[in-house]
Amino acid sequence: MTERQNARPRPERDRPWLMRTYAGHSTAEASNELYRRNLAKGQTGLSVAFDLPTQTGYDPDHVLARGEVGRVGVPVSHLGDMRVLFRDIPLEQTNTSMTINATAMWLLALYQVVAEEQGADIGRLQGTTQNDIVKEYLSRGTHVFPPGPSLRLTTDMIAYTVAHIPKWNPINICSYHLQEAGATPVQEISYALSTAIAVLDAVRDCGQVPPERMGDVVARISFFVNAGVRFVEEMCKMRAFTRLWDEITRERYGIEDPRQRRFRYGVQVNSLGLTEAQPENNVQRIVLEMLAVTLSKDARARAVQLPAWNEALGLPRPWDQQWSLRIQQVLALESDLLEYDDIFAGSHVVEAKVDALAAECRTEMRRIEEMGGAMAAVESGYLKSQLVASHAERRARIEAGEEKIVGVNCHESTEPSPLTADLDTAIMTVDPANEDRVVRALDAWRDRRDETRVQEALAALKKTAAGETNLMPATVECARAGVTTGEWAWALRDVFGEFRAPTGVSSAPVAVAAGQGGALASVRRRVARTAEELGSARLRLLVGKPGLDGHSNGAEQIAVRARDAGFEVVYQGIRLTPEQIVSAAVAEDVHCVGLSILSGSHAELVPDVLARLRRAGARDVPVIVGGIIPAADAEALRAAGVAAVFTPKDFGITQIIGRIVDEIRTANQLDPLEVPA
Repeated sequence: MTERQNARPRPERDRPWLMRTYAGHSTAEASNELYRRNLAKGQTGLSVAFDLPTQTGYDPDHVLARGEVGRVGVPVSHLGDMRVLFRDIPLEQTNTSMTINATAMWLLALYQVVAEEQGADIGRLQGTTQNDIVKEYLSRGTHVFPPGPSLRLTTDMIAYTVAHIPKWNPINICSYHLQEAGATPVQEISYALSTAIAVLDAVRDCGQVPPERMGDVVARISFFVNAGVRFVEEMCKMRAFTRLWDEITRERYGIEDPRQRRFRYGVQVNSLGLTEAQPENNVQRIVLEMLAVTLSKDARARAVQLPAWNEALGLPRPWDQQWSLRIQQVLALESDLLEYDDIFAGSHVVEAKVDALAAECRTEMRRIEEMGGAMAAVESGYLKSQLVASHAERRARIEAGEEKIVGVNCHESTEPSPLTADLDTAIMTVDPANEDRVVRALDAWRDRRDETRVQEALAALKKTAAGETNLMPATVECARAGVTTGEWAWALRDVFGEFRAPTGVSSAPVAVAAGQGGALASVRRRVARTAEELGSARLRLLVGKPGLDGHSNGAEQIAVRARDAGFEVVYQGIRLTPEQIVSAAVAEDVHCVGLSILSGSHAELVPDVLARLRRAGARDVPVIVGGIIPAADAEALRAAGVAAVFTPKDFGITQIIGRIVDEIRTANQLDPLEVPA
């Protein structure tokens, strides 16, 4: 018998997950070209990254949008931009994920109108709007409206899509950013499921969805999760998620059909663990993290998007994104992963871990329920303070060497890397002139539209918002009329107001003990000595987040550690103009200003802060900057007068606080202290 005759036929393979790359930059034209190239490379779904003005409801010409237009995503200001973004991409045949939250209703309305203009049946549109505002309050920072109105926007969207766009996922409960903000697996599961309960309760009680359609609502709820490098724990986390979701939907909402109770989730693997030091190590981290959400068939992701190896350095290039797409394709097409049933079924180790996670999650979810649910736990500051504390504990473990990160706190010696030999070309940069072009295009759009129809649409939107009618039809009419993103959001701000979420800093517990002889104790002595020499009761540090960047994790950790080191910390949260930051610095008579920017807008905003401090007579107040800042930009900032620049490779927060003390002493012409930090 020949070898060919002995060969057994391969088992039938499961269908792979949707493969996406999170993408968008500069302009709708440039992003459309990128999407069409990615689809040609074998990507099977789109994942749209919007820029921060679009996410937070500002037009590109607003003062807070300065330096942010097209930086971390594509600017979409009106229907014309959305037409260009999806030009030559048939939306009826495309599965599109849109990472959009506070303005999710607006972007879905634009998407619907463009699909209608293409001749699509909107009942066949498939995709997802993230639309999870709770995690924005806790970790991502693109919230606009208070919790109550935000929940109404979500509820109205869900009711509308169930009736009109039934294949669309109107909400993607997003625990991804909770882990980025420091959440443990128990917190990630508990906070995400508590959010889902708040949303489903609101839909059930709003009167817009008949009780017999609640199964259809549950079936369209999806989740967007994170997977870290602790492979076994992360895989068990997903099995616990699946088990608990089945319990909740069956017992709380009476959903009998197991297909409607299925835990449907997409994933982007962990960006928190990506390192600037030895960034080539990020490739194997990404692969391991992807395995945690693909190896287990019973809890396998429905869609996967992977970060690029160089995201801790800056904006990935198309080639970097292609590398991440190829990682998925090799696993799905070359390995035998999709040929087997769940390979962990029956494992007593896995079952024990899942049981333990599920039990802890039930306890934490009961605690949140007793507080009044997820929305009440947001407004009280409980959820935020827990995340800040968890993140502080993680950073303390890394600094102490208890949690190993290769290339950062162990195995730090390295050969020169050809990948980063030229750092200026290892990432993509956005042309600074792009913002002016986008603003000019916006002005042209306003000049061409029917202003009477625009004002009538906005008036109807406000009237609807002040009542109880579903807001989606009025929003769709705004889209058709040519209303802009900022105009839609400001109309709702006029009715709903805005919301500043709790920072969680003041209530976070001490994460690093200032024991005798420890590094923090040494810094505390230096802080006290410097304050005494300056004739001040305490040194005062202002931690500022200029612009629209809502990634506040780093700023919060600096604020907490500075507090523990004896500083009086002034931290007002995110989304401040340079003018507001300088006004606070002068009013509080601070000894140092620390600015945190991760969106790439540092080149615009930091010099503005420096100039305003000089005009205010505070030129001697040192300014330090932290964020994802390329080496050339860091050099330019120091040349402009910044005292120190910190990037992700500077992981020792206590050492950073020590440097801040040094810069205060230098600025005030005090002698160096010979006390080791």
